[in-house]
Amino acid sequence: MRVTIKHIITIIIAFATWLSNAQNENKGYRFEGNDVVFTFNKHDYEKFSDNDSKEKIRFEDLTIDNVVVAGEFNNWSLYDWRMTRVNESTYELRKNINDFKDEFTWEFKFIVNNQYWAEPSENDANIALAAKKGSLLNIYNLRMDTQAAIPDDNGNVRFRLKGHEDAKKIVVTGSFNRWNEEDFEMYRIENGWELKLEIKPGEYEYRFIIDGHHWIDDPSNPSKVTNEFGEYNSLINVGKYVTFLLKGYQDAERIILAGSFNDWNEDDIEMEKGDKGYWICRLPLPAGKHYYKFIIDGNWILDPENPVKEYDGKGNINSVFMVK
Repeated sequence: MRVTIKHIITIIIAFATWLSNAQNENKGYRFEGNDVVFTFNKHDYEKFSDNDSKEKIRFEDLTIDNVVVAGEFNNWSLYDWRMTRVNESTYELRKNINDFKDEFTWEFKFIVNNQYWAEPSENDANIALAAKKGSLLNIYNLRMDTQAAIPDDNGNVRFRLKGHEDAKKIVVTGSFNRWNEEDFEMYRIENGWELKLEIKPGEYEYRFIIDGHHWIDDPSNPSKVTNEFGEYNSLINVGKYVTFLLKGYQDAERIILAGSFNDWNEDDIEMEKGDKGYWICRLPLPAGKHYYKFIIDGNWILDPENPVKEYDGKGNINSVFMVK
């Protein structure tokens, strides 16, 4: 598959696999531009606990009328941050990064019908042991870090700005660090400035600050969005490598992976037969939601190992994978 990079920023995508490393993903939220998007999928939780009795129940026994995000950022309100239903199993809520004030780390949980807390698993990557004052929230909360980037010489994103040799200080800032004007100071290189960051997968806006007062977008990046000041913020989508696996079908002659990421091309991405009874394909995908199917010797099938499926509005059902 041919991948076209539309701007000069070098993105060294961190490798991850879908099946073996899915448990390392941050559960419950992702970044999109200047927003934090909370996502609740009932299939991600095995048990719910009653806010009053603490009794544990299974999600199969629960009819969902509404879902709310409750956490330290809204004083654990059972009602305020109500989510929007996306499909039969999924709810989302979008909040601007500035809604989270000055803290970078927050604990939160999802509550169903203003009564039943969705309980994270101890295997989730971003769990936090609930404080005593949160005893109603049971054992674990989810943890959200609203700063999505740290300086790292081996980071997956390199920012470069050519010229400006007379500048004394240049900072890169964006939605990945809540537009902090001091955190990420760039260093001089030949013919310009540079800084490498390790950034979580997601879509982010950013700008450069020259000598503390002159804000500019990235002249080498054509991807831009208008900001509230009538100027432009530069835009990047930090993705990662994803591994698709299909078990069985060892008698098949050819298996194709097709999806929204390649306009459902029926020849573009051919999977390779592994030596352990499965077919495999690894490719880079941008952050966001992706729809896909497998084509086995001309026959289209859903991913039998992936329970997440959605209608596409045309009467078709597709498997769904989120890069987050």
